[in-house]
Order: sequence, then C-alpha cells, then structure tokens
Amino acid sequence: MPQGDKSKYTDKQKRKAEHIADGYEERGVPEAEAERRAWATVNKDSGGGNKSGSGRGHPDTHASSHKGGERGGKASASRSAAERSASAKKAAETRKRNADKAAHASQ
Repeated sequence: MPQGDKSKYTDKQKRKAEHIADGYEERGVPEAEAERRAWATVNKDSGGGNKSGSGRGHPDTHASSHKGGERGGKASASRSAAERSASAKKAAETRKRNADKAAHASQ
C-alpha cells in the first residue's frame, strides 16, 4: 500500500489511481511499484487530494496524459502513410465486428 492517508482524495482520483495501477501491472510492473507510480501520476495530474469542500478543488492538468499522447503521436508520425492507413482499416474492421457482436448479443 502506498504511504499516506488517502481519505483526502476524491472517489474519482481513487478510481483513476486504481486504473493506472492496473495498466502498470498488465505490463509486468510489481504491484507495490505500480501503486506508487499510479498515485504519483494522480498527484501530478490533480495536485494531490481535492476533498476539501465545495468549490475548493483544483482542476486536473492531465500533464501525464498529455505527455503520453505526445509520445504516441511521435510513434505514429514515424510510420509510413500506407502503414497508418492499414492500421486505420484494421481498427475500423474491428469496431464493425464488435458492433455486430453487440447487436447480436442484445437480441
């Protein structure tokens, strides 16, 4: 468990930290390290706990998300137009297939 009292964090911040930690664990990071990194990310994005009263929280900066998005953009830019197009076609086919599955499941 990460150090410190988490009672001053909002439910949204707690959910966010849990989701980030799950992502790290899926990539093979040990559980304790994943939790530590997750809370560091939440603190960076939101400036720490926000549960201090109505209208007294701080807006999230999404700094870490922005950083990850930039990295992803650079990776995409280094690929050829044909590779990007093939990837987009594959993604569209997957979305179509998943939509068809969802339509059949609801019947």
